[in-house]
Amino acid sequence: MKAANDHHITIGLEVHVQLKTESKMFCGCSTRFGAPPNTQVCPVCLGMPGVLPVMNRRAFELAVKTALALNCTIAPLTRFDRKSYYYPDLPKNYQISQYDMPLSHHGFLDVETSAGKRRIDIRRVHLEEDAGKLLHTGAGVSQVDLNRTGIPLMEIVSEPDIHSIEELRLYLDALKLLLVYLDVSNCNMEEGNIRADANISVQRTVNGKEVSTPIAEIKNMNSFSACEKAMAWEAPRLLARLGEGFTMETHPKETRGWDDDHGVTVAQRRKEEASDYRYFPDPDLAPVVMDKDWLERIRAEIPELPKVRTKRFMEQYGLSEYDAGVLVADRKLADYFEEVARLSGDARQASVWVSQHVLRALNTRNIPIDRFGVPAARVAEVIRLVADHAISNTAAQATVWPAMIETGKSPMEIVRQKGLAQVSDASELDAALDAVLAKNPKQVEQFRAGKEGVFNFLVGMVMKETKGKANPQVVTELLKKKLAR
Repeated sequence: MKAANDHHITIGLEVHVQLKTESKMFCGCSTRFGAPPNTQVCPVCLGMPGVLPVMNRRAFELAVKTALALNCTIAPLTRFDRKSYYYPDLPKNYQISQYDMPLSHHGFLDVETSAGKRRIDIRRVHLEEDAGKLLHTGAGVSQVDLNRTGIPLMEIVSEPDIHSIEELRLYLDALKLLLVYLDVSNCNMEEGNIRADANISVQRTVNGKEVSTPIAEIKNMNSFSACEKAMAWEAPRLLARLGEGFTMETHPKETRGWDDDHGVTVAQRRKEEASDYRYFPDPDLAPVVMDKDWLERIRAEIPELPKVRTKRFMEQYGLSEYDAGVLVADRKLADYFEEVARLSGDARQASVWVSQHVLRALNTRNIPIDRFGVPAARVAEVIRLVADHAISNTAAQATVWPAMIETGKSPMEIVRQKGLAQVSDASELDAALDAVLAKNPKQVEQFRAGKEGVFNFLVGMVMKETKGKANPQVVTELLKKKLAR
């Protein structure tokens, strides 16, 4: 993807996902968020001498489930390795991870960009444990909280296939949505459920030959927006370095951290290679053999995924790709929509009410759909009341809907209390029509003389006469009959 200024960026991502398990990766300690520091630890996750780790089977299954959804090949035999390095938040001086025999490899994730479909290849999905957390309190003092030590992490490593900030954003958004649909992680960034490290380089053609900057690894990005901002800042910095003669051949790879407060990356250290970590098979953990029946049971847990659901919404409910995408972008909102569509019998109106009125209420209150106080059955009831001409669409949106949200009452209860029931009975409307025709003889004559635009004025006068309660369709039919006499 060459830009007009003859340079382009190349990004590979390592996305670390906390898996949705009750206990840690290799011990029985809780994974609950928010516990007091160092209260969810044991000799195993603290790395005490003589302890033996035991693999969390559910964590392994969730990782395999994700790998399958990412079109990966599942390894028939996988093992865990020790990745040796020292930090104060890693008490046993090594991390249990996977190196040369990961549980999966060679997958992909497709994204729709402004230039069309792009396929981002997945190098591998593997398992590892998290380290603890350093709390820097100032004055040169740091505290260590080891509650996160041993938390089950799934690492999703892409190939260096991302060549723009747009592709980066779309890939991360698509990946997160997939994880939510799979229900393998809470995907709560505030709790550290998803973190990303990025490897970025910049290429430029010089004298007909492409040269590349050294790879910079950017860490400490705790949100997708931070990842975008970090890449947008780092690319020009690398391009400037390339102009100064910093190339892949002349300078080593570098690890940098993202300073979100100042919007810059800062140098940390020379980037480690695999040899620096001195990987070797963990002698305390047996290799895992993937039984075919076990694999098929995991495969059966995979639900309908976002792209398939979007296509089904378009085919089954007649929605546009955009409308289907809005609903599918939130799994629980899409579930809510399907319930409204089923109960109301009108998928088109269900889409309008959920994607517009419900979504607006959620955004205004900054709450998810599962904390919304109006059940799907009551939204369906409003749709049916309008379809049955029991209330007008205007009354439903302007009066009934706000009252439903504020009071929690049913639509019919609100209609009765506020006297909003629409009048459709011809005998009840007859007097109102006669009164309007009597008060507006000039407009009646104009219509009969061929000025059809006057008709809407007369309909409006009937609505005013009935204080908006008349059924406009019935009024239209009755008024045409009276004017034809």
